[in-house]
Amino acid sequence: MTTVFRRGMTALTAIAIVVLGTIVAGAPASSAAQPTTPSMTNIRTGLNSGFDRIVLDMTGQVQDVVWGFTDELTEDPTGDIVWLTGERFVWVTVIGATMHDQAGNPTYPGPRKFRTRNLSNVMAVATTGDFEATLGIGLGLRNQTWVRVSTLTGPNRVVIDVGH
Repeated sequence: MTTVFRRGMTALTAIAIVVLGTIVAGAPASSAAQPTTPSMTNIRTGLNSGFDRIVLDMTGQVQDVVWGFTDELTEDPTGDIVWLTGERFVWVTVIGATMHDQAGNPTYPGPRKFRTRNLSNVMAVATTGDFEATLGIGLGLRNQTWVRVSTLTGPNRVVIDVGH
């Protein structure tokens, strides 16, 4: 029995070595291309019936987006106040996104802040941060109202709707 047991264990060990060797050999090399961080390429605005829309065009799908109302907008990472036209302010943080490519070149050619005279409630938009794969956007509003933030694909974008 002992000889049969040893032969069985030897066979199992040989199979395990072959299988593990195949897995290790099939693993990607460390020089393989790393996934790129999505970056913003454009900000578009539009007036819709009942709401204003801000669209952030992205090169890839983002991880998450969070937002909230604030008394003042601050720049990430400095903490400096971002002066923007408006009575109320909304901050939007796109997690896992930037405004530059992997080489550090800007992917968003537009202004850091701009007025939105064609919209009813959103008075101005500003980029408030591009630090450690965290993209910050600020909105200056006439009135505090409902806000809905979502992500869409085909093409990839972050959509910010603000009620009138």
